[in-house]
Amino acid sequence: MTLKQLQKGDMVYASCHIYNDGSIPDIAENALMAKPGTRGTIIEKGYLEETPEREIYLIRFEDQELNLGPPTGCWPEELTTDKII
Repeated sequence: MTLKQLQKGDMVYASCHIYNDGSIPDIAENALMAKPGTRGTIIEKGYLEETPEREIYLIRFEDQELNLGPPTGCWPEELTTDKII
C-alpha cells in the first residue's frame, strides 16, 4: 500500500529522524519528534498553500509509553508504510 492510498487514522512509520522545525508550539526547535521506525497515525493530509503540488501529512507519533505526541507535519519521503526494525 502506498501513502497516497492511506486515509485519516491509518498507521505509518517514520523513515528517518524527524525534528521540530519550529512549527510545533511549546516544543523546542530541533527537538526529536520521531526516530526511524516510530509508529504514528495520520491525522490529516493535504498540501501547503505555498507548494500546492507537494503533499504533506499531519502525523501523531507514539512515544515509548504508546501515548500519541503532538501533530507533526511530515513530507512523504519522511514516512513509510513498512515497519522498520
